[in-house]
Amino acid sequence: QVQLVESGGGLVQAGGSLRLSCAASGRTFSTYTMGWFRQAPGKEREFVATTSGWSGSTTYYADSVKGRFTISRDNAKNTVTLQMNSLKPEDTAVYYCAAGAPPNTRLPAGYPYWGQGTQVTVSS
Repeated sequence: QVQLVESGGGLVQAGGSLRLSCAASGRTFSTYTMGWFRQAPGKEREFVATTSGWSGSTTYYADSVKGRFTISRDNAKNTVTLQMNSLKPEDTAVYYCAAGAPPNTRLPAGYPYWGQGTQVTVSS
């Protein structure tokens, strides 16, 4: 029912910035909670940021990215973005966007729809 396509990953030096984008299909995009998660080699998939559906959405951030990352959505364009500033080597991971109505927005298991992932590498 829903397809998510991510873009914007790449290689950047520490202190630099990247903007990730997720394009979503479907007529019910605005009703979904959207989340960004990341997974580094040998690590579990972890919460990064979420934004609730409809207008006036509420955003949440992991402590590790608060103040550096910004999640936003454009329901008219069916897109979600993650602006990442002041990047650190520990931000290196595959970043995934997710959509759904999860009971806990910070847990990946509750999201039925996922993008393919995009690699972010931050060099020191």
